[in-house]
Amino acid sequence: MIERYCSIIEHMKKDNNDHFEVLRKIQQHPNSTQRELAEELGFSLGKLNYCLKALKNKGLVKIENFTKNPNKINYIYVLTPKGFAEKTKLTINFMKAKMKEYDELKLELKKTKGK
Repeated sequence: MIERYCSIIEHMKKDNNDHFEVLRKIQQHPNSTQRELAEELGFSLGKLNYCLKALKNKGLVKIENFTKNPNKINYIYVLTPKGFAEKTKLTINFMKAKMKEYDELKLELKKTKGK
């Protein structure tokens, strides 16, 4: 039971990290194609599509289509106000985790030097 719970928590952390990265890229490059976003993130197109749908269902991203030329339809990805708030929250959590990791490494280094 505990192993299953830990597995679920790890999956949620991974999803949050993936969603954070997608939100960040969308904010930086809202006119990027899915292929460009996937390439920049190191995701497959399927994984990016899954993330975009999840973010859209949570109300964090709006996906609007527009016609660049008569033969092709493209999309623009826009963070909603809720998306900006979530990105800010995820950024803070990311920074807290990195600071904790840094402090732990610093302590470990200090212990190693003391031996």
